[in-house]
Amino acid sequence: MVDIEKNSQLSGALRCLIVAPSWVGDMVMAQSLFKALKQQNAELQIDVLAPAWCAALTDYMPEVDQLIETPFSHGVLGFSERRKLAKQLRGQYDIAYVLPNSFKSALVPWMAKIPVRVGFVGEKRYGLLNRRYKLDKQTLPLMIQRFVALAYPQGYSGLEKTDLPLPRLDIEQKALTTVMNSCSLQNQKDQNILILCPGAEFGAAKQWPTDHYAAVARYYLDQDWQVWLFGSQKDEVVCNEINASAFNGCINLAGKTSLSEAIVLMSAADLVVSNDSGLMHIAAALHKPLVAVYGSTDPGFTPPLNENAKIERLNLDCSPCFKRECPLGHLDCLVKLSPSKVLSTTEALLAVR
Repeated sequence: MVDIEKNSQLSGALRCLIVAPSWVGDMVMAQSLFKALKQQNAELQIDVLAPAWCAALTDYMPEVDQLIETPFSHGVLGFSERRKLAKQLRGQYDIAYVLPNSFKSALVPWMAKIPVRVGFVGEKRYGLLNRRYKLDKQTLPLMIQRFVALAYPQGYSGLEKTDLPLPRLDIEQKALTTVMNSCSLQNQKDQNILILCPGAEFGAAKQWPTDHYAAVARYYLDQDWQVWLFGSQKDEVVCNEINASAFNGCINLAGKTSLSEAIVLMSAADLVVSNDSGLMHIAAALHKPLVAVYGSTDPGFTPPLNENAKIERLNLDCSPCFKRECPLGHLDCLVKLSPSKVLSTTEALLAVR
């Protein structure tokens, strides 16, 4: 176990800037770093530098004081915009943590002359960070471990899985009632709610087939559950197909909610079935009973961080391949993962609620 008092790297620090990731799931897992820092100094001010959409997550993270919106697009250097922002931030922070490994992500803390700048060596940024760690992927296989390791001067020396504070999004009942009313959803207390998340921003190699999702939907509709379909506008076609195969018995919310509304509505779920996606990590952070379906990606790196979660995968020789599209053209890692296998896992989860 890490001795927090002896291993705090926040000596004298009262104001902290965190350069956050730009993916939903990664942003959820970053909360574990926020929690680890607050364990060291409960009075620490934590501001997060991230795209505007991240406010949908940080609004439900009590550790975060404010979100500072990045004025530059994802993947764009935007040197002049970063320099302008850095000038505005100069003198406001004692320490900065840079979670992405790119060169450009470390520019603002350096330009802002924040005294202590922490991160992994990453992409040619030795001069930008002055407290650098070299990543040992064998010692830190999980992304969440890598984030939390930055909270300690010795990095991952002595860091165990038991030291990891898990993400937890806090949703008030009042917020749920408000969003359900705005989305014209009835709160049927005598009906359980299943949420299906069939999309995946990364690509088709992470998406369980629509027919399989439809089979799960039909099963729970027959049990008199409500079935809600979640996703972005990109997932509308997939969710329409699932709903059509489930005799239009689902409530299709794909493309009809903001990320913030989706987070609040997910807090009403009694069960979630999801691909490896940002919504999966949100469900885990809400501590919902969850079955996470994995195909091309590895649950050994970004698993659902929830004691109520179960992982379903086939462990084929060709997976995980980490490809957006199946390089072999058959997608067996997901196609051959049957609905009956997933349903067996969902029923086992519900039996121990």
